[in-house]
Amino acid sequence: MSGIDNQVEQVLETIRPYLHADGGDVELVEISDAMDVTLRLTGACSTCSMSEMTMTAGIEESLCRAIPNIGRITALKD
Repeated sequence: MSGIDNQVEQVLETIRPYLHADGGDVELVEISDAMDVTLRLTGACSTCSMSEMTMTAGIEESLCRAIPNIGRITALKD
């Protein structure tokens, strides 16, 4: 795992307890050379109507704050 992978995983670890509480999770799929991050929402998060808000207000905001040079962040659903 590269340094940026570790940074992303560290941020995701701070968010996971909240996702787990609602039966969901997030996993890192890929980080491109352009620093674009692809995540996968799993469990309850993959079907939740609030998943877009979770992505934008929770995950994306946390990643951008912790890793300022990060690119675009997208999420796949199960």
